[in-house]
Amino acid sequence: MNEQKYKKAFIESFNLPDTTEFEKLEYNTFEEWDSIGHMQLVAALETEFDIMMDMDDIIDFSTYEKGKEILKKYEVAF
Repeated sequence: MNEQKYKKAFIESFNLPDTTEFEKLEYNTFEEWDSIGHMQLVAALETEFDIMMDMDDIIDFSTYEKGKEILKKYEVAF
């Protein structure tokens, strides 16, 4: 269930099709995931999972997979 919520945050933040290869997504490798898009994604994830991410984690959040690792620190299970 959390995997779907996580994926939904990416879809909605970046207007991605559901057929996207999410595991290959990286910060600044497509137009929508720039610094503004990054903060929109972080806000969506914080709202969805009712967490508040540390600045270091926000900065380290550089790929789809890295994001899942970071969210595990906030007790979000995948």
